[in-house]
Amino acid sequence: MNDPIAPVDLAKAYRLLNHGPTVLVSAGHDGVENVMAAAWSCALDFSPPKLTVVLDKVAKTRQLVEQSGTFVIQVPTAAQLQLTHEVGTRTLLEDPAKLERAGVELFRMEGYDLPFVAGCAAWLACRLIPETHNQQTYDLFIGEVVGAWSDTRVFHDGHWDFEHAGPEWRSLHYIAGGHFYAIGDALIVPSDEKG
Repeated sequence: MNDPIAPVDLAKAYRLLNHGPTVLVSAGHDGVENVMAAAWSCALDFSPPKLTVVLDKVAKTRQLVEQSGTFVIQVPTAAQLQLTHEVGTRTLLEDPAKLERAGVELFRMEGYDLPFVAGCAAWLACRLIPETHNQQTYDLFIGEVVGAWSDTRVFHDGHWDFEHAGPEWRSLHYIAGGHFYAIGDALIVPSDEKG
C-alpha cells in the first residue's frame, strides 16, 4: 500500500492553515509527550514559513514547547472529532493517561524527533522563535515551519481537495462548548473571460 503522507513544499506550507482549522499541538521534552487542541492558530509568513498559536499558561504542552523549543501543529479531521475534543478538555497535569484515553496514536517523521499525531490531514514541524513578551503577555507563540506534510487523500499539488474526499476528511472549526463545524463546500469565483 502506498503511504498517503507526502512532503509539502515549504513555500506552500501556509496553505495547510489558511482555512482556519482547529489544530492539534504536540510537543515532547525529557521523555514526556503531550497533545492539546488549539482554536487560535494561523499562518504568519511565507519565507521562511512561520505560524502563530495561542498556548495558555496552564497547558502542559506549553511547558514542553518552552523546554524543547520545538512543536508540531496538526490539522485534525472530522473523523477525529472526539479525540480533538478530549485532548482540548483534559490536561496531562491532572490525567497522566490523557493521550491513551483520547485514543491518540503518536508516530515519528524521519529526521524529526517530535511526536506527530496519526490520522491527521496535515502536519507542520516547527522551531520556536522565542518572543518572551508575546508569550508571557499574550500566550502567543511563533514557530518557524521546518517541515510540512499532508495526507494526499485530501491535500495534494499544493491545494486542499475537501470536495473530492470523504466527509471524514473535512477539517474541524471550533466554536464553543463542544460545538464544531466541519469545513463546507468549495465556492469558486468564475474567471473573467472578457479579458
